[in-house]
Order: sequence, then C-alpha cells, then structure tokens
Amino acid sequence: MSKVVILSGAGISAESGISTFRDSGGLWEEYKIEEICTAGCMQTNRDKTIEFYDKRRLDLKDKKPNHAHLVIKELQARYPNDISIITQNVDDLFEKAGCQDVMHLHGFLPEIRCQECHSIYNIGYQKQNEAMSQCSKCQGSLRPNIVFFGEMAPKYRDMYQELQDCMMLVVIGTSGNVIDTDMFLSPYFKKEPIRYSILNNLEPSSAIDDSLYTKVLYKKATEAIDEIAKDIDEFLD
Repeated sequence: MSKVVILSGAGISAESGISTFRDSGGLWEEYKIEEICTAGCMQTNRDKTIEFYDKRRLDLKDKKPNHAHLVIKELQARYPNDISIITQNVDDLFEKAGCQDVMHLHGFLPEIRCQECHSIYNIGYQKQNEAMSQCSKCQGSLRPNIVFFGEMAPKYRDMYQELQDCMMLVVIGTSGNVIDTDMFLSPYFKKEPIRYSILNNLEPSSAIDDSLYTKVLYKKATEAIDEIAKDIDEFLD
C-alpha cells in the first residue's frame, strides 16, 4: 500500500488529444452512447459496439503522454513503494510514459476479454475481430475489456483497499460525478484520515467541495503538475 495516491480522470489526458464523448464534431458523434456503452450492448448491438471500441483503440495509436504523465512517471520512479497511480481513463498514456502497475478502474482499451473464462488479451491498436475471432483458451466470445455503464467495476474494491494506507491524495482532472472524491477525505472513510490533499481541475465542479482539499489548483494538469510534484517530494522526504 502506498502513502500517496494519484487519482486521475479525463482532464489529465485531454491535453494529449484524447477524444471524449463531449467533443463536438468528434469521432463518436455518429454513435448513441446508450447503444454501445451500456450493459447488455454486446448482446443487443454487438457489431456496432465492437466497431466503436475499435475506433477508440485506433485513436490511441498516435497519442503521446504529456508533461503531467511524464512527471508522474518520474515521481513513481523516485518513490516506487510510496506512490500508486489510479485512473478512470481507459487510455494507455501512463503506460506509454513508462508508469508501472497503473490501476485502470474502468478497463483498458488495448485489451479484450473473454466473456466465458474472462481471459484477457492485449491486442494493442488492432481491430478486435482482426486480432482474435474467439478466445484461444476456451473458444468463448470476446468483448472490449471496458466497464460499460450499468456494469460492476471490480477495481473499485482495489481502489478502496489502496486508499486505506493513503496519507496524501492527489486528484487530477475529474469532475467528481463518477467517483465522489470528497468521500475519501471524510474522517469516517478510514481509521487514519488523509493528511494532505490536492485537487487539480481546469475549473470548479458542482460535484466537488473544494474547501475539503488542502490545496486547490484550477489550471491545466500540465501547468499544475510541477507544483504537485514539489509537494509530493516535500511530503515524502
């Protein structure tokens, strides 16, 4: 368990050009989210769902980690036993930066998963059906290794466990609408409360009470990360 937990959302990858559902004129406008991102979509709209995630996977191919990813990689290299990286993002920018053991709460886009035996395969940026037509272990049907809306997110249990020893929480680029980050700062969340917390978002969010955080930085992640790194260094030294 780590003393410092860095929890990130879409805001940390936005500056690398990762497309989101909210992009106007973006890659996803021809799709209805409820048809290709909701529990049961592999049964009701399999071909369109696979096509959608194939496009998202290919979109990652030329994307590069930004300054925030690289600084976090350097921090993890300096303090390999003291820093955990948890992300809501399904992209591989932390991995491209060289980060290790990244916890992806909502799945990982380069991977597909067997619906029968749950074996996981990393296919990089390939189209699913071109990479594998069925599971090589049990011949089961394959799906993107992504948590669809309405499905259980098993990694949340791992996140809660990781936070039990956390003494410093850094929240970067998340609105708080999916994960209530304020909850982690409650004195009732764990036996020994978090001592120091940093919130870094582009702007305030109605889902986050920024008065709960030790430090608040409303700016781009790439502009805030050096100050965040300095605070982490001072906390761990």
